[in-house]
Amino acid sequence: MVNQKMANAYKNQQVMTSSPEQLTLLLYNGALRFLTESMLAMEQGDLQKSHNANIRVQNIVREFVLTLDMSYELSITWAQLYEYAEHCLIQGNIKNDVALLKQAKDVLQELRDAWVGAMQQTHVARAVGK
Repeated sequence: MVNQKMANAYKNQQVMTSSPEQLTLLLYNGALRFLTESMLAMEQGDLQKSHNANIRVQNIVREFVLTLDMSYELSITWAQLYEYAEHCLIQGNIKNDVALLKQAKDVLQELRDAWVGAMQQTHVARAVGK
C-alpha cells in the first residue's frame, strides 16, 4: 500500500513537471503499456482485465485525435492512423482478437517512435540555436 502511494506520488510529480512534448511521450508509453496488458490478459482469458486496459488505450487515442492541430497537413495523416488504431482496438475488444490489438500496437509504436524522433530533432535544433 505504501509503495503504491509512493509510485502514484512519483507519477503525479512526473506529470506536473513535464513539458507538453514529454506529456505526449508519457501518453504514448502508457497507451503501449495498457495495450500490452490488454493483449496478455486476453491471451490468459481474463477478458474483463483486457477490456479495461483496452478502454484506457482507446481514451488515450481519442485524446490524441482531439489535440491534433489540423492546420498542418501531416495532422490529417496522423488522424487517419489514430482512427485505424482505434478501429483495431474496438474490433479487437469486441472479437477478442489479439491480432487486431497487435495491429493497433504496431501503429502506436510507430507513431511513438516518430514522436521521439521529432523531440530529438527539436532538441538538437534548440541546442544549435535554430
